Amino acid sequence: MNKIKACIFDLDGVIVDTAKYHYMAWKKLAEELGFEFTPEQNERLKGVSRMKSLDILLDIGKINVSYDEKIKLAEKKNNWYKEYISNMKKDEILPGARELLELVRNNGIKTALGSVSKNSMTILNGLKLTKYFDAIIDGNKVKNAKPDPEVFLLGAGELNINPKNCVVFEDAKSGIQAAFNAGMYSIGVGDKKILGKAN
Repeated sequence: MNKIKACIFDLDGVIVDTAKYHYMAWKKLAEELGFEFTPEQNERLKGVSRMKSLDILLDIGKINVSYDEKIKLAEKKNNWYKEYISNMKKDEILPGARELLELVRNNGIKTALGSVSKNSMTILNGLKLTKYFDAIIDGNKVKNAKPDPEVFLLGAGELNINPKNCVVFEDAKSGIQAAFNAGMYSIGVGDKKILGKAN
């Protein structure tokens, strides 16, 4: 393995547990549309953009709606999600996450956030985590969702570090694939059965 010069962290499921709030909001939307949405089905949404997630949800519910209706549904889900995350407490930072960020930075390794979430600043500011990142790449800066490597390559670019000297921390299959596509080393946070492709 190459010398580590930067660590790039996904947000949801790696630094904080916001995955449950996404699930709660999608589940609420599914119920409103008249069908059940299970935690198993929710696995398909991890690391996927909001509109792609909505397409998967509608496919599960066998529901067809117009593009304009999709925009309204996605916005409704996001408003519920924002309501949930605005009330997050410091104890929702995942165990060891803050300590790892401090350790990495104290050892002269740069850090970046690499998340497709458009709400990452709300979370980072609310939990006083912004100071731990040298670069923040989120859904407001990227056009392509994971497994496209764009989010991680932009992070490496802002840190001015070669991708092969970056390590990605990810909890989603699509994120591990994005790290691989970026030519970066990856560490899976979660179930080995789901994240078996991680280094």
